[in-house]
Amino acid sequence: MFKPNSSFFSFVSPGVSSSLNLVKFASSVRISADPAYHPTFRSNILLNDLSKAGRLEEARRLFDEIPHKDEYSWNTMIAAYACSGRLDEARELFDETPFRGSVAWSSLVSGCCRNDRDYEGFRLFWELQSEGLRPSEFTIGSVLKSCAAQGFVGRGEEMHGHAIKTCHDGDIVVVTGLVDMYSKCGRLQEAECLFEGVAGRSSSHVLWSAMITGYMRNGDGDSAMRCFRDMTRHGIVPNQYTFPCVLSASADASAGGFGAQVHACVLKSSLGQNAFVQSALINMYVKCGDMSSGMALIDKMEIMDVVSWNSMIVGSATQGFDDEALSLFRKMHSQGMNMDDFTYPSVLKSSACVMDLRNSRSVHCMILKNGFGAYRLVSNALVDMYSKQGDLTSARDIFMHMLDRDVISWTSLVTGYAHHGLYEEAIMLFRQMKAAGVHPDDMVVASILSCAAELTLLEFGQQVHGTIFKSIYGTSTSVYNALVSLYAKCGCLEEASQIFDSMQWRDVITWTALIVGYAQNGKARSSVELYKQMVASQIKPDYVTFIGVLFACSHAGLAEEGEKHFKSMTAVYQINPGPEHYACMIDLLGRSGKLVAAKELLHQMDVEPDATIWKALLSACRVYKDRELAERAAENLFRLEPMNSVPYVLLANIYFAAGEFEDAARIRKLMKSKGINKEPGCSWITINGSVHTFVSEDRCHPKTSELYLKVHEIMLSIKKAGYIPDMDYALHDTDREEKELGLAYHSEKLAVAFGLLYVSPRAPIRVFKNLRVCGDCHAAMRYVSRVYSRHIILRDSNCFHHFREGVCSCGDYW
Repeated sequence: MFKPNSSFFSFVSPGVSSSLNLVKFASSVRISADPAYHPTFRSNILLNDLSKAGRLEEARRLFDEIPHKDEYSWNTMIAAYACSGRLDEARELFDETPFRGSVAWSSLVSGCCRNDRDYEGFRLFWELQSEGLRPSEFTIGSVLKSCAAQGFVGRGEEMHGHAIKTCHDGDIVVVTGLVDMYSKCGRLQEAECLFEGVAGRSSSHVLWSAMITGYMRNGDGDSAMRCFRDMTRHGIVPNQYTFPCVLSASADASAGGFGAQVHACVLKSSLGQNAFVQSALINMYVKCGDMSSGMALIDKMEIMDVVSWNSMIVGSATQGFDDEALSLFRKMHSQGMNMDDFTYPSVLKSSACVMDLRNSRSVHCMILKNGFGAYRLVSNALVDMYSKQGDLTSARDIFMHMLDRDVISWTSLVTGYAHHGLYEEAIMLFRQMKAAGVHPDDMVVASILSCAAELTLLEFGQQVHGTIFKSIYGTSTSVYNALVSLYAKCGCLEEASQIFDSMQWRDVITWTALIVGYAQNGKARSSVELYKQMVASQIKPDYVTFIGVLFACSHAGLAEEGEKHFKSMTAVYQINPGPEHYACMIDLLGRSGKLVAAKELLHQMDVEPDATIWKALLSACRVYKDRELAERAAENLFRLEPMNSVPYVLLANIYFAAGEFEDAARIRKLMKSKGINKEPGCSWITINGSVHTFVSEDRCHPKTSELYLKVHEIMLSIKKAGYIPDMDYALHDTDREEKELGLAYHSEKLAVAFGLLYVSPRAPIRVFKNLRVCGDCHAAMRYVSRVYSRHIILRDSNCFHHFREGVCSCGDYW
């Protein structure tokens, strides 16, 4: 008796073979008593074999030569074209076939859905029914798979409704498709409900795997692991897709113990040598910090599989085991394994982290030699690696030669420039990125906001802030942190506080940004109070937090408070003080007149005093006129920063204030002989996008006449209010009248006068100065703010000064 070969039906989609039973097939080809020898029958067998082997050109020639094509001949050829993605040819045959049954329709629908022609697939699906045909469960499954891949939850719901109407909603293939579709579209509750309705009576590992994958995709690793346990209790054997998914859940949850149990299940199955399962096991062990178990798996592998080695390298790099990742790469190279475009990015990431530029360039050469230089993932990793290590020329060169730049390429380069202090270049690149139509991600937005903060580009920062409300980045903590920092560094404390208060989640960076912001804007007590709130909120302060707190204490004269927080660094939080913390403490003690305590701290330091520490000590000596200590601090600064004019100027000023004019002249002569020039003081103000810069006694501005008349008016007005020029800041050896005129035309006074002329009375006058504001100008600003009822914001090289109604935010203690 004739028995059809199972391979005869295996090419067509599941369900097609079941719908074509032998009786119908025999009838369609009009087989004789011995059908195995019928020409069409033999041709169909060969046509099916050629199609399965992907030899479509030969299959088409055979198809064209069949004199009496039957339904099976047409369906096989249509399915072959549809499955291989040659949909136009499939559609051409479909339009020609005299047998437009459900099998041909289903093949075409499935082909469209599998080959990214989703809308055409949906349309054909509904046309199929309008022809009076009934789609199979496999056709419905194909459409659902397309809905899942594209996130078309609305169409998926339509398919769900259709499945209910056609009584397919109990079919395991359809339910599996619905579970997959709903979970991929973020509708986990619907997926769970459908799954639980059939899980108790289903032994389909595909269904269970779909639910486990759904949990994992939606970030519910615990439920994924629980579902896996239930699956094994039901006696359902996991497959090569189930194991990697549940192992990923274990890795993300750092559940190494559970992962080891899954490993035991793998060993009991026949999948111990499956490359994808091995990779998932290695990844799980590495993410759980068990490097030895990961290495043991690598060593036991019978075949040197690049996927598994990549998992080990990627896992090591991701977990911060950069030296181990590089060691594995060297071992991989020594054994002659073929790296791929997934190997190199992780290796480059680790090279960047260990700051080994020489090794990084060697890897780059290897990439070019092996032909991976044009791969976007690899090129992105190269740009990122060079950017992080400060070789921005190489980073930009690779970037410029990339044919396909994505948001990662741009972000790597922009953040590289920003990280290395090239803020203007970073902003120019950001503008080019926007012009190229690349939508920035939260990382580049945060970096650009930081650049705007460093350059105090308030208007530009506000423009970037405005775009955030139209994008997904409005909820990003890193962007919010950058906004808090931007407004704080631009002197807009109200805006910084509003953003801080609006944040649902705050991390240590958020709190630190506002603590430092308050400190730099003269709100020292608010800064200390905010620090206390932070600690009460169970947020652990970090290295930078304490810089802000100690800076605040030093600028408010809170000596005891500062000493308490300084001691808590090591005693409570195990943070070793660095040069910045010691500089703040010495500044705090020096400002408080405790120069003896400052000298004692200098001897007790665990780190070598740097220039910042000696500058703080030298500044304190100027206030309290300690000549001996000042000379010691200056000598150290001469050694550490031989071309910096600051210690020479400070020491000369100390001598001058003490009436020791010969010593002051000697220091200035020494400074001149070494070719060291004092940085000229300048102030600037931005009005309507234009920057106006002034130096002392400046007469180069086009509005000089009007400006000097305004200065004269200001000086008369504030003198009537009680202002007295402080001659200690007039360092020229001239008569009193000339000294007073010299003080009147300091750069910050000129900038404020210009602001009074051209800034709207409702807006604050924002002035920036490259050096510290002098004591006389500080006093004058207090009077100007009161006499003219204006809010003046002056940012000098040290901090912000907010002048309102004759009072400065620093409390005259800066």
